[in-house]
Amino acid sequence: MNETLRFPFYAKLAFILISLIALTYMFYISQDILVPVIFAFLFAILLRPVVLFLKTKLRFPHVLAVVFTVLLFVLAVIGLLIFLSFQISDFTEDWDKIQQNFSIHLANIQEYVRSHFNISRTEQQQYLKDATKDSMKTGKELLGNTLMSFTDTLVNLILVPIYMFLILLYRTHFMKFLCKLFKSEHHAKLEDIVTQIKVAVKGYITGLIIEMILVSVLTTIGFMIIGVKYAILLGTLTGLLNLIPYIGILFAGVLSIVASLTGSPDLSIIVGVVVVNLIVQFIDNNIFVPMIVSSKVQINAFVSIIGIIIGGALAGIPGMFLAIPLIAILKVIFDRITPLEPWGYLVGDDLPKTYQWRKIKFPLYNFDNDSNPDIQKPFFTETTTKAEDNNNPPI
Repeated sequence: MNETLRFPFYAKLAFILISLIALTYMFYISQDILVPVIFAFLFAILLRPVVLFLKTKLRFPHVLAVVFTVLLFVLAVIGLLIFLSFQISDFTEDWDKIQQNFSIHLANIQEYVRSHFNISRTEQQQYLKDATKDSMKTGKELLGNTLMSFTDTLVNLILVPIYMFLILLYRTHFMKFLCKLFKSEHHAKLEDIVTQIKVAVKGYITGLIIEMILVSVLTTIGFMIIGVKYAILLGTLTGLLNLIPYIGILFAGVLSIVASLTGSPDLSIIVGVVVVNLIVQFIDNNIFVPMIVSSKVQINAFVSIIGIIIGGALAGIPGMFLAIPLIAILKVIFDRITPLEPWGYLVGDDLPKTYQWRKIKFPLYNFDNDSNPDIQKPFFTETTTKAEDNNNPPI
């Protein structure tokens, strides 16, 4: 007779924690191997329709269709890098002008402080030297770590096309392997999970690309209006850096302010750059992200931020980028396995995304349950009698 062992809650909790710690540590020590593989897996899902188009419409052999798809991806990336390299080379020619204009702004600030606070320039320079002594050391270490992370990312990107080719080539082989892992009665659920993972990943990456293009276009137009010299370069970099959650847009803003010094020492240009970035970010965070990106993965903001922080701590910038699609994949799995359904609900976001005003839909953030009849009220709401209300008047 088969006997099922039942462990107490604290034993189950201990097993779960040990497993999570072991998996996290394994991912941390093997991130140089896993990160390019995960990137290749995500891009392979995105480019799978291209392979199918070449095979079904143009009658390409499977291997040739995969080769052409990967080559198109590599050519697109190389073209973007060549465009940026030419723009950056022109930008570096104005470095002396940037330093000159920066010195003018610094002198104006020092004169303002001297006239209003009676602090001489010598004292100001000494204060700055004392205040930045430790921060410069920390900044150099941070810059060094960032450059190392960026260099590692470039090296890993070289491996991504190779892994993409192999994943697309052996896709059927991998699917048969998954089928052999599970019994035949679970194949329908397995197919549903794989299908939904493809839909979530494809929708998220496509949404990111659309968001990147829109942010780049809006930023470029805004910089052209205020007269920034390298508007196209700065707009493109802003869209690319915006893919890095939270941190990327800060780097893009600082870079845009520095680049604005190539044209004129006028302070109004810097103010215009800041205003354009703020307006574009407002539009991006309140329209593009909710409607284009967040609607594809259905993950609540709290879990997204925690996941991004954990991903950054484990694998740096690539980990921050991969956090959201990996959480989306986990949510798909959780939603379709009965014991894990509560965790899928915790990760998900069942709040309404839009509200309608005069037949126009807008993103919805602050709402009241009483004003939305379609939203179910929590079953744990407290109820009080009139006598209790009288005994406990509002403060």
